[in-house]
Amino acid sequence: MTYDYELKLIQKDTDYDEIGNPISVENKVPILCGKKSIGRTEFYNAAANDLKPVIIFEIHGYEYNGETEVEFEGKRYTVMKTYEVDFETLELTCEVKRGNG
Repeated sequence: MTYDYELKLIQKDTDYDEIGNPISVENKVPILCGKKSIGRTEFYNAAANDLKPVIIFEIHGYEYNGETEVEFEGKRYTVMKTYEVDFETLELTCEVKRGNG
C-alpha cells in the first residue's frame, strides 16, 4: 500500500499556567498513511455492538504512541482498535469522533 495521505496523530498533554492551574494541550503530529474501507463483516459485527467504524488508516507502527484521536482531512476520529499487520505496519480502525458532525 502506498502512503498517499496525511494523518495527524493527536497527542494530549497537561501543562500548567503561571498560577498552577492545569491546561489541556494538544499536539498534532503529521504522518503519512494509507486508507482502507471497513469490510462488510467487520461493519455489521461492530454495529451489533453499537460501534460505528468508518475508516481504517494504515501507518508505520513505530510512529504510533497509543494516541486515541486522529485528524484526517479536517475531521476528527476516535481510534477504536489497532491491528498489527506485520513488523512495520499497523492498522487504526476509527469512528467519527462524537460531536464532530
